[in-house]
Amino acid sequence: MLRIDGAQRSGSGTIVRTAVTLATLLGEELHLWNIRAKRDKPGLRPQHLQAIKACQEICQGEVEGARVGSREVIYRPGREIRGGHYEWDIGTAGSTTMLTLTILPLTCFASGRLSFRVTGGLFQDFAPSAFHTQYVLLPLLRRMGLRAKLEVEKPGYVPEGGGVLQVKAQPGRLRALRLTDRGEVSHVRGIALSSHLEEARVSERLAEECRKVLQRRGIKAAIEVRYDDRAVQKGAALGIWAETTTGCLLGADMAGRPGRRSEQIARRVAQDLLQTLETGATVDRFLADQLIIYCALAEGTSEYFFPELTDHVETNLWLAEEILGARVELEGNRVKIHGIGFHRNPF
Repeated sequence: MLRIDGAQRSGSGTIVRTAVTLATLLGEELHLWNIRAKRDKPGLRPQHLQAIKACQEICQGEVEGARVGSREVIYRPGREIRGGHYEWDIGTAGSTTMLTLTILPLTCFASGRLSFRVTGGLFQDFAPSAFHTQYVLLPLLRRMGLRAKLEVEKPGYVPEGGGVLQVKAQPGRLRALRLTDRGEVSHVRGIALSSHLEEARVSERLAEECRKVLQRRGIKAAIEVRYDDRAVQKGAALGIWAETTTGCLLGADMAGRPGRRSEQIARRVAQDLLQTLETGATVDRFLADQLIIYCALAEGTSEYFFPELTDHVETNLWLAEEILGARVELEGNRVKIHGIGFHRNPF
């Protein structure tokens, strides 16, 4: 049995999601305690609970203690990661992208094509947006051998949620990713989205201000303006991403909320991207921890430079070593991950 103390490192939901994913892949029982011990509301929140249940459903596993607020669970994965179509509703504005990140590694080792539809929040603070997953993470994972496509069916914001995204993926072996030379920025693209806010020109204001800030630094940005009337509430989000001459992708995003002006959001997003580029990093702050598990599972040595060492990076590196036995070399803001070339043995 894998035994993981959830109070270690970040003490966050990252431990829950990553540990359950890896236990499912390995087919090993998991005892997880002190869940989210370092968060204001310790224990499982709805989005973490749904992530566990989603893994359980895909592999026909069993789980004890799976309820909102629980600080301890025992998870027994089933033998097969089954392909097919699945639908999950978080029931709140909890992050659909975080649940997606829990499931994506499983799709590489499923018995067949796997698709899923998730209802909840798509744009909020403290989670990567659906745009980042769609236009930054997935293209990089495609280079590693994970063939997946994400579509936003309906935006969802805090506090109502109600957004829907759909993911389709097919199995494939993972290979290493090396991003050691940032190169020069070749272009910047983005999406400025708002729901039920067309009269206030929110999407246009997001795009215009963001373009102005980037232009002052000599960077031209092509930002698509989108208006939506399907969301269950008013809301907005801005996501941008830069592609470099060496194939690096780096993104920045921010969601709207009451009291945040469009121009404030736009300036913050533009400045976040510029600051990331100034570090010389080859990945952004989200990719820095998101890529670790894929690199650990892949065959070969992956390497990249991140903007700063965060507790999420430290946590996923720890779990890659602790659970998978991958070897990690960390020097400054450069990480090398020696993948284990994982493949699932038939049961």
